[in-house]
Amino acid sequence: MTSTIPHQGPSPDDRKSRPPESRRRVIVRRTITAVIIVLLIGIPAGYLLVSAEQSRDSGRNKEREAAAGGLTVGWPSQVQRRIYHLPIPLMAQNLAYFETNNWKTSRIHVRFATTPADLDTFLKDIGTSTDALKEGAVTISEHDRATVGWVFTPHRKWSGLTYEQKDPLPTLDITVDRTVPERPWVYAVSTATP
Repeated sequence: MTSTIPHQGPSPDDRKSRPPESRRRVIVRRTITAVIIVLLIGIPAGYLLVSAEQSRDSGRNKEREAAAGGLTVGWPSQVQRRIYHLPIPLMAQNLAYFETNNWKTSRIHVRFATTPADLDTFLKDIGTSTDALKEGAVTISEHDRATVGWVFTPHRKWSGLTYEQKDPLPTLDITVDRTVPERPWVYAVSTATP
C-alpha cells in the first residue's frame, strides 16, 4: 500500500535557488497592475463625473427653457394633477401651466377658463366651495404672479381663497376672475413640500 503525499508549494529553499526577477519584468508587472487599477477605478469615477455634469447642465437648461417659455399651453400630466391635487374640469379651455421645483418646495401654476357649474365642481373636488371665495381677494402671492407674468389689475372682479391641507397634500391659492360671470377664469398655484 502506497501513501500519497499531497503536493505542496515550493519550499523556502527552492525559492532561494530561483533566480531573481529581472528589473524589466518587475516594471512590466507593476505597470500592468497600475493600468488595471486605473481602469477599475478611473473609468467608473470618470463616468460618474461626466454623468453628474450632464445632469446638472440638463437641469439648468430645463430651468432656462421654462423661464423663457413661461406657461405651457395644454394639460398638466395626470401625475402632476394628482400630486398637486388639481382636478381640472374636463371642459376647461385656454388651459396653461408652469411647474417649478427646488429642494424645499414644488409648485404648479395653472390657468384656465371654465363655466360657473364647472367652477363649483372644481372647488368641491378640491374640498372647498364657491362660498369660500372672498370677493376682492387676490390670494396668489407677488412672487408667484411674477414667476408666470400674471397681472391682476384692480378693475377686474376678483375673488379668492387659500385652501390649506394636511401634509402631504399641497396648499392651493386660487384666484378667480368673475368679471364675465358666465365665463370665470381660474388662476391656481398649488404648493407641495417634499
